[in-house]
Amino acid sequence: MDSQVNTPIEEQNVEQNVEQTVDQLQTTEPETTAKEAVEPERKQYTTKKEVLDRVREIAHSEDAPQKEEIDYLKTCFYKLHIAEREAKLKEYIDGGGDPEQYQITPDSDEEAFKAEMVLIKEKRQQLFKELEQEKQENLQKKLDIIEKIKAMVTSPEEANKSYKEFKALQEEWREIKNVPAERANELWRNYQLYVEQFYDLLKLNSEAREYDFKKNLEMKTKLCEAAEKLAEEADVISAFHQLQKLHQEYRETGPVSKELREEIWNRFKAASTIINKRFQQHFEGLRAKEEENLAKKTVLCEKVEAIAAEENKGSADWERHTKQIIDLQAEWKTIGFAPQKMNVKIFERFRAACDDFFGRKAEFFKDLKEQFKVNADKKRALIEKAKALQDSTDWKSTSDKLINLQKEWKTIGMVPKRIGDQLWDEFLGACNKFFEARNAAGAGTRNEERDNLEKKRDIIAQLKAAAEEAGENLQERVQKLVEEYQAVGHVPFKEKDKLYEEYHAVLDQLYKDMNITVAKRRLSKFKDNLRQVAERGGDALDNERARLMRQYEQLKQEVQTYENNLGFLNASSKKGNSLIDEMNRKVQKLKDEVQLVRDKIKAIDAENAAK
Repeated sequence: MDSQVNTPIEEQNVEQNVEQTVDQLQTTEPETTAKEAVEPERKQYTTKKEVLDRVREIAHSEDAPQKEEIDYLKTCFYKLHIAEREAKLKEYIDGGGDPEQYQITPDSDEEAFKAEMVLIKEKRQQLFKELEQEKQENLQKKLDIIEKIKAMVTSPEEANKSYKEFKALQEEWREIKNVPAERANELWRNYQLYVEQFYDLLKLNSEAREYDFKKNLEMKTKLCEAAEKLAEEADVISAFHQLQKLHQEYRETGPVSKELREEIWNRFKAASTIINKRFQQHFEGLRAKEEENLAKKTVLCEKVEAIAAEENKGSADWERHTKQIIDLQAEWKTIGFAPQKMNVKIFERFRAACDDFFGRKAEFFKDLKEQFKVNADKKRALIEKAKALQDSTDWKSTSDKLINLQKEWKTIGMVPKRIGDQLWDEFLGACNKFFEARNAAGAGTRNEERDNLEKKRDIIAQLKAAAEEAGENLQERVQKLVEEYQAVGHVPFKEKDKLYEEYHAVLDQLYKDMNITVAKRRLSKFKDNLRQVAERGGDALDNERARLMRQYEQLKQEVQTYENNLGFLNASSKKGNSLIDEMNRKVQKLKDEVQLVRDKIKAIDAENAAK
């Protein structure tokens, strides 16, 4: 009797599991599709400490480290680490430090980071071994279950009695998780084969089956409603993960009647599609932003590569290009991550171009430093020769020798300014000591000097008159009077300074007036031509600006050379003050030309800004 009473209930459970098996097969594919879209959210780290704290947390936690997060943390740490190291180098160089002498100091954060990464690596290796061992054990457990069900299938008369054992085996099968991937499909097919064969042996109770169908329909309807409500969830990621749990519950719920099976599944699938689509769009937006960042970083790579390829003719070019690259590096830091598969590659490309430039810059300044040392040694040798002659009374011969030393001094290249002024003062002091002694010993021919004084005063008076009269040929008249003035010999020593000041006062004013007029006319004509240059398009304006910058640096160098030479000429020149006056005039003219070139550069910058 008991057996007859219990049979319908057992048949009901058996039917439920048959339909559940079919239903699981129907729900598996949509869940897999959704999981393929999962992409972890990335936290933005701003300091190495934040990264290090997260790495420590992973290294000492019970959870298994995820490779994607570990790779991301490594990228973030070294990006911040390299940026910090570059900032220290820049601060060192800006403070006057020698790039060749700079040494990278050990970083405790980096050492700690490496130590934690070693722990994580060991942890991942151990977990991998344990997982593989677990998979093998799970495989054997499932093979044993299949063998037990297979044995049940061979005893049809015992099927109903074995049902509870069969259900227990099914529950045990579900609790066993991962198996080796290469055996999973074969294992599942065999399992399904013998489960279906077992169900085929059972006689199902129709009334009990309908009751189960009804209860399963109620449960699946609630799952559909829950999935549909997730469309209102503001947090897209949370909604997606909640949907995965609903999928799991749906799959574990038994079947409904055949005529309603497709309808209820389509309802659940439609709700799932909405959530999956929102989730997919969310990450597509993130990927679009990363692609945009990649495009921006590619442009910066091209710019820094173009700068690194430009020729550097001197220190000014190196410093100008250095500033441009540092500006690009600062801009790089404002751009977010590129796609993960390209993020490291694009950074390596940018880093390689920067390293190439700064490596060649360091080599250039190393060679320049060596050349400075050679030039300084040559000038020290000339100083020793000048000091050996400074007390000589052989006026003619020694004068010629010192003048030759001064000419040789001019042929020697530059030295650092911090020692250049000191060397020049020492050399000039030795020369002046001799020439002052020579001038004191040869203080004759006073009458000739007084005549020269009158001649120069007359020329000064003509210059003053020319300044008042002006006229078209003013520049030619002034130049002629200057040449006459320079041709006149020495004047009495006590009158020299006063005459010098009077002469230069009127001459400076004349030059100032003439140069301003000429400069304005030349600048106006340049601006008119500038518009025509701008209309050519392309790099015409930039090329013109580059040419003017080279001219500007050359003029500044010439001014420096003249000013350096003025010191020793005031005693060594045979024409005395007249030659110095001419030098001063040339210096002033060069300075005016420098100002004009600067005004032209400003005009180009204004034209570029207006485009």
